[in-house]
Amino acid sequence: MKQRIFSKTAISTAIVGAALVASSSVFAGQLNSIADSWHNLGAGNSTGGTPNGGAEANHSNQTGEICVFCHTPHGGDTGAAVPIWNRNLSDPAIYTRYSQAGGTGTTTFDAQEAPVGSVSIACLSCHDGTQAIDSMLNAPGSGNQWPASSTMTGSDIDASTGRLATGIIQNLGTDLSNDHPISMQYAGGGISLGSGLETTTDPDFTHGSGRDISLPDGSTYPVALKSGTTTNQLQVWWIERFGQSEINGSRDRSDVILYSRDLNNTTQPFVECGSCHDPHNVDNPTFLRVSNGRVTDTGAGTVDQSLAASGLCLTCHDK
Repeated sequence: MKQRIFSKTAISTAIVGAALVASSSVFAGQLNSIADSWHNLGAGNSTGGTPNGGAEANHSNQTGEICVFCHTPHGGDTGAAVPIWNRNLSDPAIYTRYSQAGGTGTTTFDAQEAPVGSVSIACLSCHDGTQAIDSMLNAPGSGNQWPASSTMTGSDIDASTGRLATGIIQNLGTDLSNDHPISMQYAGGGISLGSGLETTTDPDFTHGSGRDISLPDGSTYPVALKSGTTTNQLQVWWIERFGQSEINGSRDRSDVILYSRDLNNTTQPFVECGSCHDPHNVDNPTFLRVSNGRVTDTGAGTVDQSLAASGLCLTCHDK
């Protein structure tokens, strides 16, 4: 599937949401659009149309709309860092961050964390289990309230609460200390403002001079940390995947996106849920921006989706 480009003139628009879903016998690259994916909670998405082994997917019995479960043309949360957001955002204080308790390897964790926010808090409005996944600010239809009789169906819905249970869609909870850290500086900070190719203070991360990732066929895959500004002079950063991005030198959705946040009165690049996941990308399992190289059974033999083993991880981490 050809991906839509997000050029530097449009990158101030946030990429929303990220799903962490279980692997299955059908890989996401076989899907045609968001309508076929787990992110379609409308009535039209009910059984074998999603990659869940034929089990019933999460869906509403009240509407066939797709986008409304995340976005609304009217009455969205104007305080959210994502477009026309149609869900309540949690208080950032309810989350336990990676460095706060139990994070694996926290003795070597040298990045500063900000309160959970940016695009990540939008993702968590579905994936922290604190509210029903069909909870919306503005129900389908102008000015409508979601009917009291509305139900969500699916094997991972707790019928008594409407909340996520462990299953098809991942319920991360509010303790994020055992997950990949989010709302943190990329590479521990120490990145200068916008010369185009950026140097980090931590040599274990991709930086402006770039490096090569080795591919299974012996070829190499160059990556580099880049920065730029939008037309309204917002500072932005990303990990450029040369040779794989559709527009080399400009940030697009197939690069690893870093999100600009203020820390100590300085704009810095942060790792958020949307850095690794694109909620509208059905090309890779679990909505990943870059395949991590899983080989999956499509029913007609095996298909190697990898550009490199752990391709997503190695895009940022120089190991």
